[in-house]
Amino acid sequence: MHNDSGPALNRKNALFAGHHTGAENWATIASLIETCKLNAVDPFAYLTSTLTAIVNGHKQSQIEGLLPWNYPAG
Repeated sequence: MHNDSGPALNRKNALFAGHHTGAENWATIASLIETCKLNAVDPFAYLTSTLTAIVNGHKQSQIEGLLPWNYPAG
């Protein structure tokens, strides 16, 4: 049986982030991971590829291309 406790678990984990900014950062990453899952995208591959693209100078005006639903599923 599939357990859909991801958002509740993430909310509980954010309580222990230690700082408001840390909790916001955790929530952002958790949201990206869950969005990847909803779009049949491997979260690790997505985050690796996206962070690499940003470091390599991906244009901010083309940020739409880096969203999980635009990443090739596989």
